[in-house]
Amino acid sequence: MQHQLLAQPAMSVAKLTMQAGESVTCEVGAMIAMTSGFNVETTSRNKGGSGGLAKGLKRMFAGENFFLNHFTATASDQTLMIGPGLLGDVMHYPLLGNTLIVQGSSWLASAVGIEIDATWQGFGKALFSGEGMFWVKCSGSGDLFLNSFGSIYQVDVDGEYVVDTGHIVAFDDTLQFRVGKAGTSLVGSILGGEGLVCKFSGQGRLYCQSHNPPSFGKLLGPKLKAR
Repeated sequence: MQHQLLAQPAMSVAKLTMQAGESVTCEVGAMIAMTSGFNVETTSRNKGGSGGLAKGLKRMFAGENFFLNHFTATASDQTLMIGPGLLGDVMHYPLLGNTLIVQGSSWLASAVGIEIDATWQGFGKALFSGEGMFWVKCSGSGDLFLNSFGSIYQVDVDGEYVVDTGHIVAFDDTLQFRVGKAGTSLVGSILGGEGLVCKFSGQGRLYCQSHNPPSFGKLLGPKLKAR
């Protein structure tokens, strides 16, 4: 499978070129357009792997859909265009037997060799970070595509790094994080507009998004007039 990322970083889409027999698993609704030589299958399990009801429900708790769409090329040089629901970036990440933890709604598509599951982050972290109780867990080998609100940038963490809770896209499972206040006092953090943040520690790669969907929603909401 070959890929090309177009219109980065504001309105990104991915163009996938596939040969006969190659498959890709996508988020429901990600397909924009495709050539006629594809077979499309919708299931609750990873193609050729485990899954079913339990994993489908876990993905829902992580912010993804219960179902997965599997696109299999039935002829050579077939193209599939996919994109996220929000305006933003698309990133290609080659998994090489490692595991990447992805925030809910940022997984877009992946090759058949990648297992899409969900992992529990703990009630306390979920409550105070503003994220869901589950993260999407991607492990195995193959092409992985993530999306964001705004552009995606990489941070190489070696020690500690602090990120606002709404700006996390994904991180290596070698990193740990805890939720804490941005300033020296909780009141000061809240009055300063920062509130609670995620404090990462360890060594690994962290991927962040330049914009925050909840903050954008709060800004936009009062300006929308009901008809």
